[in-house]
Amino acid sequence: MKIKRKPDWLKIQLPKGDDYAYVNGIVQEHGLHTICSSGKCPNVGECWGNGTATFMILGNICTRACKFCNVPTGKPLPADTKEPIRLARSIKLMKLKHAVITSVDRDDLEDGGSGIWADTIKEIKKTSPETTLEVLIPDFNGKEEDIQRVINENPEVISHNLETVRRLTREVRSKAKYDLSLKVLKQISDADIVAKSGIMLGLGETEEEIYQVMDDLLTVGVKVMTIGQYLQPTRNHLQVQEYVTPETFKKYEQVGLEKGFTFVESTPLVRSSYHAERHVNALNLKQVLKND
Repeated sequence: MKIKRKPDWLKIQLPKGDDYAYVNGIVQEHGLHTICSSGKCPNVGECWGNGTATFMILGNICTRACKFCNVPTGKPLPADTKEPIRLARSIKLMKLKHAVITSVDRDDLEDGGSGIWADTIKEIKKTSPETTLEVLIPDFNGKEEDIQRVINENPEVISHNLETVRRLTREVRSKAKYDLSLKVLKQISDADIVAKSGIMLGLGETEEEIYQVMDDLLTVGVKVMTIGQYLQPTRNHLQVQEYVTPETFKKYEQVGLEKGFTFVESTPLVRSSYHAERHVNALNLKQVLKND
């Protein structure tokens, strides 16, 4: 199949500026991993230039091999028990008002890495109590005790991405299951924590399937959704089937809001952590959800 040429609306800014250099310097100095660089995020220039970043804990080698993701897969190194303190100190040094934390999948660990997750949230809240947190977690193989370990630390937002529609899940997501992810999201929303999820477009999904994802997410209590364009990281990953127009993304945003989501971020360059601070700071999100 001939590789599709990127349209003009997917042009991005190259990383530059003093703020970008400052964030990059701290990341390098403290040996931190970010999904911004590991995942080849198209927004790294904008986000780091604004002094924000999405940190990736538990190493930079994933035990899964999802066909859309550029994070290396293989046998990870042992979990670093000092990582939570190191990351918390770095976030304080950056003076972040809002931080996003994600991780690789760690199916090699008995608790799926949930212990490090809990310690990381705890250290950040202790070191920077004014910093709000969004955590983008794996499915922990659906183990409720591991998911609850993260919930118990009470981050402001807990995200878990469906990534794609039900029909394409097996092809796109390696080990993950669509209904298991919905179960994870329901456990989060049932705990009175803001639940968030996201999908990528351009993998061969239909409009009806996208609307079904919206309905499924709303059914389990998700109120924040992100919709972005899939971009092929390398030739070894899934090919782009379609470049969805900005106008179509705008339509999906409107439909999502009409269906009942509190926030929908839907543009070609949106990623799950893009403009994440808005979902906490634009208004008192927990109060909004309680009043729904």
